[in-house]
Formats: sequence, structure tokens, C-alpha cells
Amino acid sequence: MDLFKKCYDFTRADEIKAAGLYPYFRPIEENEGPVVMIEGKDKIMAGSNNYLGLTAHPKVKEAAVRAIEKYGTGCSGSRYLTGTIDLHVELEERLAKFFGKEAVLLFSTGYQSAQGIIPTLVQRGEYVISDKDNHACIVAANLMARGATAELLRYKHNDMKDLERVIAKIPKETPKLIVSDGVFSTGGEIVDLPKMVEIAKAYNARLLIDDAHSVGVIGKGGRGTASEFGLVDEVDMTMGTFSKTFASLGGFVTGEAKVIDYIKHHSASLIFSASPTPASVASALAALDVLEAEPERVNKLIRNADKIRDGLSSLGFNVIMGRTGIVPVIVGDDMLAFQMWRRLYDEGVFVNVFISPGVPQGRQMLRTSYMATHEDEHLDFIIATFKKVGKEIGLIQ
Repeated sequence: MDLFKKCYDFTRADEIKAAGLYPYFRPIEENEGPVVMIEGKDKIMAGSNNYLGLTAHPKVKEAAVRAIEKYGTGCSGSRYLTGTIDLHVELEERLAKFFGKEAVLLFSTGYQSAQGIIPTLVQRGEYVISDKDNHACIVAANLMARGATAELLRYKHNDMKDLERVIAKIPKETPKLIVSDGVFSTGGEIVDLPKMVEIAKAYNARLLIDDAHSVGVIGKGGRGTASEFGLVDEVDMTMGTFSKTFASLGGFVTGEAKVIDYIKHHSASLIFSASPTPASVASALAALDVLEAEPERVNKLIRNADKIRDGLSSLGFNVIMGRTGIVPVIVGDDMLAFQMWRRLYDEGVFVNVFISPGVPQGRQMLRTSYMATHEDEHLDFIIATFKKVGKEIGLIQ
């Protein structure tokens, strides 16, 4: 059997392309936030994670240019050796202060952050306990830990009763880590953090929250899930990314200084990866400046998402309700999701398509997300376009 046979047999993408419905890998030719150019035409962007609209902010772009002029385009080494510049240290100190924690460590991507934390901390005979709907980066990190002979258990999505059922089976004295998204990336739900903290204390577990979709979205001044519930001191570690609110590329983890120092000296994904580029770090620093100076952007983001949530649900769409920047519309069928995406795209609205097996059968969706820089004219156009297309394909009456 040829190793590549699976590749030659993979035809699903070709079939969708042939039908003219392929929604992925669409090159964006110009990007000014709420409006992008794709295939020479303007589209209202309703699928970006650029929650505060800072990728096009003049201060953020200027900071990236200045960093390149001073430091060059890359650091040419890992943080562990020659790849640390003063901007890395400055950003770590600023983020630690922002999140109210002792220390922060940067990673080259948000995806690498999970792989740098979980397998580094959870070792032979210890347990990682994970929500079944956690992001793929956590899933990969969990499997790495299990491959190194740690134990992996999962519980039903955001179900604290099931979490307690699972964790109660582990001896109380056994080291264990509970891991969960703060805001779940697919459905936009917020973790039941107060109950999770209660369970972690009762069963002697440490707690790691992934705030990739939480920072800049919930919490005081956009400080994330722990801040949202007033539990900053109760959450042991928070990890996050710069590719969303911070308008850049990279990741981070916050926590106690001793814990961060251990990860810094033992994490393979940190030690053996090139460090975040000067432009990326400078952009994240500038985005943090804007977030601290203009916390009203967080309120504008949620107002915009709420307007879409209310507008689409009132039209009869099956919307997963919430209070974050993510507004998922359940379609319930792969082909119908592709068809609706295409019609929205042709009318000038870009959204994301989530199909099986990425989501369970019957939960296929158009995952929309919003920015603080969307104006009412953009939002009204999105709602009107959903209404038109939804009626055309029979999704609403």
C-alpha cells in the first residue's frame, strides 16, 4: 500500500470546488477591517477574529514598521539562545501587569502555546482533564502529554457535573490539570468558570484557561474570562494569542513566576522554535496600548455582535445565543452550508463554514464574528443579506 494513497483518494475538496462552493483559502487582496477585497470585489468581512479592528490601526502598523527598521525582519534564533530582544521582555512585563499575574512567557504562535504548556507540566502518572470541545491546539497538546505517558480524561462540553464525575475518579493527591477554553471558538459559549474553580479546589487540581477568544471581548477592559467572573487570583494559568485582539502573531501564558520560569526552561516548543518576530511583538505592544487607552472598543464589539444576534434570531435563524464576538448560525447540513456561504459571498458578505467532522452532524454552521470597527451600515447589510439568502434557500420563512 502506497503511503500517498490516502492523498490520491481524497476528492471531497475537488468535488466542492467543481460545484463552485469551495469557501476555504480565499486570498484577500486588500484588508481594511470591516471591508476586504477578494477576487477584485469588496466584501463585508463577517468572519474575522480581528475583534477590536486593530490590524489596520495606524499606531499598530507604524509600530511594526519601526520595529523592522530597528531590529530587522527576524530574530534568527529561539528565545532560549539568541532570539530574545528587549521588546519580548517589555511585552511580557506589560501583559503580566495587564492580567494581574506575576509573569508572562511569549510563544511564537498561539497554537504552540498549548504544546509548550501542557506536555511540559503534565507528566508520567499525572492527569490532564479537558473539555471535549476544546480548541485543536489543546487537543494536540493533550495527545503529546499522553504520548509521554501522562493520563488524559475528557468531560462533556461545558458540563460541570460531568467534569466532577470524571475528576472524582482520580486520587485526590494525584497531580492534575483542568484545561478549558474561556470562550469556545466554535459556538462562542463562555465556560462556567465559577463552578470549575470550585471543582478544581475541591479536587486539588490546577486550572489552565485558553483565552484566545476572550481577551478584548469579555472581562474588565477586555482582560478575559477570569476577570469576567472576578476570579483572577483563582485561575492558575491563562494562555492566549496575538492573532486576534492583539492584531499580530504569537502566543502567551500567564501565571506564577516560578511556574513560568519552569516552562521557560523545559518547554520544547519554546526552546526549539524561532522567537516571535520584532514586527509581531511591536504590533502586539501597540495593540495593547490601544486596548488600555480605548476600553470602549470592547463595548462596541459586543454591541455590534448583539445587534447581529438579535437581528438574525428575530428573522428565524437558529442562532447560538451568547455575549461574545462570535455569532454562529446553525444550518444543519454540509451542502446547505456551502450553498448558503456561496450566496452570501456573491451578495458581498464573507463568513466561515464549519462542517462535519469539525462539528457534529446536525450542527453544521456559518460561524460569523464581528469587530468593534463594524458600523451600523455594515451590520444592516449583513442582516439584510442573510434574510434574502435565507429565504432563497428555504432556511427561514
